[in-house]
Amino acid sequence: MERKIFLSVFIAALIAVALAILLPGGRTVDEHPRLPWLIQVDERGQSTVFGLTLGRSSLAEAREAFQEQGKTNLFISPAERFYFETYFKGLYLGGIRADMVFSLDVDPATALQLYDRGLRISQLGDGTRKVELAQPDLDLLGQAQVVHITYMPGTNLEPDLIAARFGEPARRIVEASGITHWLYPDRGLDIAVNPDGREVFQYVIPARFSELLDPLEAQPTQ
Repeated sequence: MERKIFLSVFIAALIAVALAILLPGGRTVDEHPRLPWLIQVDERGQSTVFGLTLGRSSLAEAREAFQEQGKTNLFISPAERFYFETYFKGLYLGGIRADMVFSLDVDPATALQLYDRGLRISQLGDGTRKVELAQPDLDLLGQAQVVHITYMPGTNLEPDLIAARFGEPARRIVEASGITHWLYPDRGLDIAVNPDGREVFQYVIPARFSELLDPLEAQPTQ
């Protein structure tokens, strides 16, 4: 009888420990949370966010970290600019559900080769062409560096919460649509605060912040 009681108590304790280390939905506690406001910039000016260092970490490292392959495509703009993006849907990072898009650094010669080997091309509404890539080329792109991250949380974030987590921005730019961009050049971050929808966070290497700023300054503002 005593042995049965001991076993019952031991099993109950194991169950309690297991429940204690799980978040709702069965997700385990992350000892190194990948949260959007945890941005580190080293002495060389390279920024690290979500456990990835922009301009240094590869797509393969992101796939390993997130345990997801994502969906990678080649896009060709109406101006004939090639760019590669990997889309991750419904990731849980630090307990927050979000979609993410990684822009990859691919040299022009390699981009043209991958285009030539593409399986099919479809046309998007704005005139951009999307190229579906062959599996060997998708594997090859695993070595490409991540240079731009777009992060879209699944829930709307209020400005007060953003200010509490990120601090006051160095500058704000308000689009004609009413979306306000909170700009943090020293961290390479632009937060598009949308009063009617969810926010969009864009991360680049701080030295390349003009890639985010120049398009904003070129469009009509309020």
